[in-house]
Parts: sequence; structure tokens; C-alpha cells
Amino acid sequence: MDLKQRLQNHLAEIVRDRDPYLSPIAHLYVQQYIRAQLQQWGNVETHEFTVNGKIHHNLILNLPSSSKEYPPILIGAHYDGVPGSPAADDNGTGVAVLLELAKAFAAKPIKYPVRIVAFDMEEYGLLGSQAYADLLKQQGQRLRLMISLEMLGYCDDSPNSQRYPAGLERFYPDRGNFIALIGNLTALTDLIKLRGNIRGSGTKCEFLPVPSRGTIVPQTRLSDHAPFWDNGYRAMMITDTAFMRNPHYHQASDRIETLNLDFLAGVCRGLEIAIGRL
Repeated sequence: MDLKQRLQNHLAEIVRDRDPYLSPIAHLYVQQYIRAQLQQWGNVETHEFTVNGKIHHNLILNLPSSSKEYPPILIGAHYDGVPGSPAADDNGTGVAVLLELAKAFAAKPIKYPVRIVAFDMEEYGLLGSQAYADLLKQQGQRLRLMISLEMLGYCDDSPNSQRYPAGLERFYPDRGNFIALIGNLTALTDLIKLRGNIRGSGTKCEFLPVPSRGTIVPQTRLSDHAPFWDNGYRAMMITDTAFMRNPHYHQASDRIETLNLDFLAGVCRGLEIAIGRL
């Protein structure tokens, strides 16, 4: 089965209204699907955190490195969705790629250990990633890099299909046919290297380094990398730019049919190659 088909199969299981409060059965179904997929490659740990008296779960899989001990690369994606949306791009695509990267790096370990994390409660204010980033900081755990996969499957080749925060349009393409890497300044070298290797794989890619934890451009903070920025970690978001491109963002129309699965497979292949070369 090729990569595009595997991604489509994941999306068929993930894409459904899965708000943890209004659609708890579907939310649990998706959580259990992710757990079952990751358990093929090792022991899946559960990080529990509490919101308003309700326990929520981040799912964690640690994959070993191919050489001596290094701090891990953490790759994360949130699996909850907004109420009333099947949330195909946001963030079914991120989870599908997360599962495929787990498969790839389990089969062929890379230089760094890889920690795969499926975050809950992103849509309620990055609560799962906040709880986990705070825990790592409290424990003094080091990370080589944190990568947040946030909406990876929407592509539009039309002129003026890509929008930007004010001023950035002068420096970037007007067509929404690339994947974007948005990182803090400590991740600049990684941004450059990842962009080069993703482009080399055949997928268009742009990067944006942001100072001051993204506070100058608030749109750059809208995913699970932001709590890691706030805790002093080198971190980045990988994204199709969400509402800056995708008109189905947080809508009932955010369905598999609106995605470009060839683009998504290209992003996944590019990430596998680029992360493996860090």
C-alpha cells in the first residue's frame, strides 16, 4: 500500500466530529485508534492532565535513536477538533502524518531519539501541550527540537490564494501551494536545513523565523509549539497556514474531499527525509 493510500486510510478513521465534550464517543474512538496505531511500534505512555475536573490524555511513544544518546526530537499533533467540524485538515492531516512518521522512524531509527506525542485539548487553548511542556520544563528534560504538525493537507495553486499577516506578503508567494515552517530564532538553523531538504524532496516549502515567542505576530502562536516556545525550547510549527489559505478552517466543510492528498503525501515524504537528516 503506498503512502497516499495509508494517509487516506488514517483520515477515514480520524475525520469525524471529535470535540471531547460534545462528541465524547467519537473523540474516544479517535484516541483509541491513535493508541492502537502507535502500539505497533512500542509502549504507548499516557500523560494525564486535568481541565475543570475532567481527565484528558496525551499519548506518547518513544522511539530509540540509531546511535549514542541524544536529547529527543519531539513530533506532536493534536487530535481533538472544534465542535461541528469533522476537522479533516485541522488536524486530521497532522495526526495522519504523525502516525506515518512513527512508522517510518520505528522501522529505520535516525540519529536522534524521536518522541511522538498526540496532544488533546488544543482547540481549548493548547491545554494538552501546555501541560506537557510545563512538565518537561519542571523535570529539566532537554529536547533537540519540538515540531508541531498543524494542518498539512490544503493546497491551492490559484493566484492570490495565500494570505499573510500584514507586511509578510512582500516576501512570500501569493499561491497557497507550499508547506510553511514557523520557528523561534533558536531553531533558525533547523528551519533552513529542513526547508532545503523538503524542497529537495519535491515539495515547495517556505520558512519564517519569529522573535519574542511569536508575540509580535500572534497568528504564529496558534498551535502546540507555542507552550514550548514559552518554556524556552527550540520549536517550530509545520503548517499549510490554516485560515490564511484554507476557507474550510473550523467549518463543517473541513472534509477529506477538500484536501489535496498528493500534496499531503509529499509533505509527509519531505518531513521523513528532512527530519532524518537533522
